[in-house]
Amino acid sequence: MWAIIPAVRREVGARPLAFSRELLPVGSRLDRGKERPRALSEHLVDRVLLAGATRICFVIPPGSSELLDYYGVTSGQASLSYSVQPEPAGLCDAIFRALPLIPPEDLVFVGLPDTIWFPEDGLSALRSRALSFLLFPVDRPELFDAVVTDGEGRVLEMQVRRRDAASRWVWGAFKLTGAVLQELFDLWRARGRRDEHIGPLVNEYLSRGGVALGVRAGTAFVDAGTLDGYREALRLLGARTSPARPAPQAAADGQRIEPSEALATLPPIEGDPL
Repeated sequence: MWAIIPAVRREVGARPLAFSRELLPVGSRLDRGKERPRALSEHLVDRVLLAGATRICFVIPPGSSELLDYYGVTSGQASLSYSVQPEPAGLCDAIFRALPLIPPEDLVFVGLPDTIWFPEDGLSALRSRALSFLLFPVDRPELFDAVVTDGEGRVLEMQVRRRDAASRWVWGAFKLTGAVLQELFDLWRARGRRDEHIGPLVNEYLSRGGVALGVRAGTAFVDAGTLDGYREALRLLGARTSPARPAPQAAADGQRIEPSEALATLPPIEGDPL
């Protein structure tokens, strides 16, 4: 079982960071009895491990080695690989960079490393081998990709950052097979690779007879890649866990990711880091 984590977005807010945004300290965890900062992307890594991922592919920008230095080649029961997106070309392009690694019959999770969501085991609700999206209720769906579904959970339309969004449910992660990922890639290529976001591509996929499911199993979702989102992520984590709560156990063998010394020794953040 695979997970694709596209860590390629470059927008960092008001001022540049000295390291990848995915390594921003957000929350903390116990490491050998000591409280250590927890990287933003670890929240997603923990969730795909809980869902049973045994192979994770990070998609990174050229010349960026921070995630490789931080995570190395294994996390819990999962082996890690890295694919490079040569230039910023959108989320679809980033996700498809991992396609050559993935057999058609394998299951694949896709999530965004600068988001934090609950419940932590939400991916387990995506039981179908069809393309299925984990949905979360938000107050401002116009800031995200809203997902309109029918009474049986079939996706009717994805509305990308629309002010008049017809649904307050947005996707935060999705699951599919390698074969469906290949279908989406072929469609994306046939459309001239013009789709940056997943929403328009999925809409075209649906119009051609494809099926996607929306599962309303999420309870909280935060895009921590924005200044307001970062503050909200800290508030959300503070409300749900104690600062020194250990990370969730990995699905297969009970292992968990150990923070690197580089992140563990970061100086305290003064003010807003974004």
